[in-house]
Amino acid sequence: MSITEAARGRAAALSALITVVSVGAGDAIARSFPFGPRTRAVNDLGNQFVPYHARLWDLLHGRADGGVLLNWQSGYGTSFLPDIGTYVSSPFALLVGLFPRDGIDLAVYVITVLKMAAAAAAMTVLLLALGRGRGGGSASGRGGPWWAAGVLGASYALCGWAVTEAVYNPMWMDGLIAFPLLCLVGEWARTGRHRVLGPVIVALAWAANFYTAYMATLGAALVLLLRLLTDDRSVPVRERLGVLLRAAGTTLLGIGLAAPLLAVVFLGSKQAYPGWTREFAPSGWTDVFARALPATYSFFTPAAFLGTGGLVLAGTLLFNRSVPGRERRAWTLLVVAVAVSMQWGPTHLVWHVFATPNGSPYRQTFVLAGVLVAAAWVSLSYGWPGRRALLGGTGVVALLAVGAATSPRITSWTYPLVVTGVAATVGAVLLAGRGGARWGRMPAVAAAVLLVGAQVTQAALTTAYADRQRLAHLDDYAPWGTRQQTQADAVAEADGWPAYRTEPGREPTTANDPLTVGGQGAAYYSSHTPGVLTRTLAALGAGWTSNGRAVQSLDNPVTDALFSVGARVHMPRDPHHGWSRPDDREVTVTRAAVPRLVTVRPPGPEPRFGASPFRNQEKLLGARVYTLPRTTVRGATLTATCPARDEVFLWAPGFSGTARLGGVRGTGAGTEAELRGSVPARRAAMQPLGAVPRDGRVAVALKGTGAGSLPRESVGCLDRDRLATAVDRLRSGGATSVRVTDSGVRAALPPGARGTAVLAVPRIAGWSCGTDGAKARPAGSYLGLVAVPLDGGSGDGGSREVTCAFSPPGLKTGGLVGGLSLLVLTALGVVPRVLARRRTSHTKTSPEDHRLVARTV
Repeated sequence: MSITEAARGRAAALSALITVVSVGAGDAIARSFPFGPRTRAVNDLGNQFVPYHARLWDLLHGRADGGVLLNWQSGYGTSFLPDIGTYVSSPFALLVGLFPRDGIDLAVYVITVLKMAAAAAAMTVLLLALGRGRGGGSASGRGGPWWAAGVLGASYALCGWAVTEAVYNPMWMDGLIAFPLLCLVGEWARTGRHRVLGPVIVALAWAANFYTAYMATLGAALVLLLRLLTDDRSVPVRERLGVLLRAAGTTLLGIGLAAPLLAVVFLGSKQAYPGWTREFAPSGWTDVFARALPATYSFFTPAAFLGTGGLVLAGTLLFNRSVPGRERRAWTLLVVAVAVSMQWGPTHLVWHVFATPNGSPYRQTFVLAGVLVAAAWVSLSYGWPGRRALLGGTGVVALLAVGAATSPRITSWTYPLVVTGVAATVGAVLLAGRGGARWGRMPAVAAAVLLVGAQVTQAALTTAYADRQRLAHLDDYAPWGTRQQTQADAVAEADGWPAYRTEPGREPTTANDPLTVGGQGAAYYSSHTPGVLTRTLAALGAGWTSNGRAVQSLDNPVTDALFSVGARVHMPRDPHHGWSRPDDREVTVTRAAVPRLVTVRPPGPEPRFGASPFRNQEKLLGARVYTLPRTTVRGATLTATCPARDEVFLWAPGFSGTARLGGVRGTGAGTEAELRGSVPARRAAMQPLGAVPRDGRVAVALKGTGAGSLPRESVGCLDRDRLATAVDRLRSGGATSVRVTDSGVRAALPPGARGTAVLAVPRIAGWSCGTDGAKARPAGSYLGLVAVPLDGGSGDGGSREVTCAFSPPGLKTGGLVGGLSLLVLTALGVVPRVLARRRTSHTKTSPEDHRLVARTV
């Protein structure tokens, strides 16, 4: 008999339970958050994903500056819909709203584990749908019992890729869920079922995370092709081609439904700063074999670990004579083909949308894990493997272990776990095969305990080992605590948006502090960081990390005036990064009178940026405020001469170390500044060093690397009086009032305003502006900022109102495609029902009724 719905539900629940217990146990063993003091916020998890979930929390609770289209908090105003589509468009992400704001790290952890549990359940349901052997996926215990499907489903969700890489890239987990679901959609295409639900699932998968959904779609297509080629029914070629067309149509329709988000994400990527470029280099096969075993770790190798139970059962397939030969060979060939395709350059590019990723080059490994688990279930679905097949599966694992013997990835735990796992699997299979009236259910229970125990133990220990190794090899960030709360409180108290911006500070906790603690700062780190933002802020002296994708705040009174930063929070350096100093100050807030968000520049040609950030700031300000002295570097000291009591700023983008004005610590020296430049990966920001001494002699002590390659104009001395005069002029001639919405700005200007209105927002694609109610046109650019010409406005020759609106590129086109796709989907759901009702109505009409109607006529 076929498996019951109750048994299918029990199998899915078991797989989810095994997954949650294994991950939790592993994190507890490693004393990782939330079970211990060690942070789990490594790399982009702390730098991007937690901050973006915090921003989503603010949106859900109505506390964000900006909305879905426009993010006023980061990068002095950026598009937010591409970031939603990349980081938080998963339905699971909405669960963040159920947690308290200061529990954001716990929320992301729970969401991640729930995604893994969902992936396990989805794979379990798929396996039971694939089962068709003697037991047919029966609940009786013969030919693939439901609990075995649950264990294999959990082994997929607990694969090495999930517990070592995707666990700190939570949006990748959506691909882990998508693969078995898309394979189910392929099964529905074979049988002609769920013509409406299929496209909806495709749409959800692609909207949740298009990147891994693309890989999952490729994998599901391969599985569907295999199923059609191994179908033992006498299915005509024409019918099989019809299945492929039906599957392709379902996929395209689902992608079309997700088009409003996908189009925005795609065009957002086109506008982004280039970031890293890498060439693919395949891993050594010894490392590939090693990563299929437990308790191994490496960032640049494919983590295909499943647990030795899944590997042994997958290895039995080729030797299991109960499985038809064509099916045995096809699944084995698919496993080998997917594994080899990960190592070959051209197919590597196909898997990764024709671009080698910046980080791990094996992001498609979850597809290999899924195919291996499916192969294991196919072998099991025709009955418990016999001794010959079991010996063959054990031999496959032994060959992997021998092939990995020289790999440095092997640890002291690897081989003991392999041996115990193989022994547990062999024992479980032999016990399960002894079921019957004599022994009752005891052998099956013992077999289940052995398989579950082996899976949980191996997955938990591999998770714990990976937790420790990530902290040793990757940057890490502290979870929400006293520092972030103090910073958030200071920002909230100083906030005056939109009258002025509040900068959360130059001493960051993460690269996306404005998203986490509030304010409207320059810092922004995303796959969609606009090129115009990076280039504009770099021209003004800002720093970056991640090769330009992570733009940093700039602590400078001139740029604060240019971007209407009226309050700036100063934090002690983050002790989590070991940057504490005895002279670190407490939390302070500095305030300044700054122009409004919209200012007016006089008529004339637009200036052009040059090489000096000091002069570039002056061009955007419209006034000379710096003295640029001739500098000399002797040994570790930079010297210059400036007007007394000016403020000294150092621009050394390639220098890495510390700089101190006036000598060494303890001799009346100025503030020590830390610069972390290593161009192009890191660019050090312009730094304030203190006031020029009365004698005008500037001496900067440098300690670090790169002092010999400082720019010619590396020191600028700022005259505060000149700056105040320039700011007063911009304030008096700028907007008299500014109203900010979730997608635009409206500003009232002084009567007769002429020249160019400049909005203190980077001129990213999507801005359109108009004056005095005229039709909006694409906004212009003034040194990288949004600009609107004011000539010929109101009756007195000038403009009195500027209105600018933002709509991300691709939204209209994607919306049109999505709308058309929705109409097609609706037709697919409605038309068959209407036709069915008509047929039913016609059938219910009796012959006597027809004769009565004929006589009446």
